[in-house]
Amino acid sequence: MFSYLDASGPMAIRLSASDRAAFVEKFATKLHEAYGIVQKEYVTVPAAVLDDTELLLPYFRSSYAYALTVKPKPTKR
Repeated sequence: MFSYLDASGPMAIRLSASDRAAFVEKFATKLHEAYGIVQKEYVTVPAAVLDDTELLLPYFRSSYAYALTVKPKPTKR
């Protein structure tokens, strides 16, 4: 998974460490928190950025590319 809409409303996007740091600094946001747990690889997308799809598109592309490099967790079977 590389992005999702949280049940409480905001969007979260999964980014690599360097992209995550740049995104947090550029848009003054933070790591995404869901159900009381901080998700270390996800950032919360501010509403103003979510409205600007041209601005958000490169981050979606890098998020998808990063998600393809992440190894799946082993099954417990």
